[in-house]
Amino acid sequence: MSSTVDTPGTTVAQRIAQALPRLTRSHRQVADYVLEHPLQVATLPIDELAAAVGVSVATANRFARALDFDGYATFRAELVRGFEQLVAPVERLRGNLERPSTVAEVFATALDESRRNIDATRQTLDYAACEAAVERIGKARSVYIAGFGASAWLAGLLQHGLDGSCSDVRLLSGVSGVTHAARTLMHAGPQDVFIALTFPRYLTDTVALAQIARSQECAVIALTDRPSSPLAPLAEVALYCQTETSYRPNCETSVLALIEALTSAVALRAPDPVQSAGRILHAVRPWLHGANGLPRGNAAGGGLVARVDDTFETSAPHGTAAGAGAKKKKASR
Repeated sequence: MSSTVDTPGTTVAQRIAQALPRLTRSHRQVADYVLEHPLQVATLPIDELAAAVGVSVATANRFARALDFDGYATFRAELVRGFEQLVAPVERLRGNLERPSTVAEVFATALDESRRNIDATRQTLDYAACEAAVERIGKARSVYIAGFGASAWLAGLLQHGLDGSCSDVRLLSGVSGVTHAARTLMHAGPQDVFIALTFPRYLTDTVALAQIARSQECAVIALTDRPSSPLAPLAEVALYCQTETSYRPNCETSVLALIEALTSAVALRAPDPVQSAGRILHAVRPWLHGANGLPRGNAAGGGLVARVDDTFETSAPHGTAAGAGAKKKKASR
């Protein structure tokens, strides 16, 4: 069975093919450039296209008319059709550049947008989905995390946040590339969880890994922006985040806020969260500025360094040597 796919830019490509025999040499130059760079041309005003091809603005406009468009504006609108989500950040940035702003105004706008995105995310969050995500992560044998592009940095922060609460957290977006990530996922199974992060403009690598995770019967949790995201139909649980912004493709602030909320909930649901925090503190103690005076504590026994009366002492179960030592030290002050 064969199926046809309506590819963005197909109408323009068909018009070029039909008009090709009657196009002038300079028009064919423009046609070749359009066919090779349809997405780039969809973002270019007529003067920039003319400069890129090496023809005059008048020639670029006549090329559009030779394809039976009213002019360059309608030609570009047809080319953009289907690419809207991809070119939207470029168009927003172009619009902002056409309206000069001071540095103070840009700062204020960016911070306001971050606040609005976090508020919108909180107001539309499905708390049943949040509960399901926390439960699946808490029960997982292994947690696999993937995000590429800007989402790779967010995926790393998600791994960092879950690492203290989960026994095995693996970040798949590493220097070894997506093929190694695919190989790693072949070890995943029904006892595991795969968390995928992608936002407009969605990256196919993340979607492909989610498909592999599903084929391994691994639970898929999606952090994305809307139900129409390509990740949504692949996920057992989806957490949606508002990411609209004027200056960048996405607002990462709201995603980070959602990640912090998720990792905080997982940490509080984890068994012995205080003991886990103590082990982490013990592990990183040599690198903490000003921590040389901290007692080492018993990492295996979950000794936790606590601040009491502006001094640090190790809290340990009553009856242990460490606990007796702490009592004796306190009594001698």
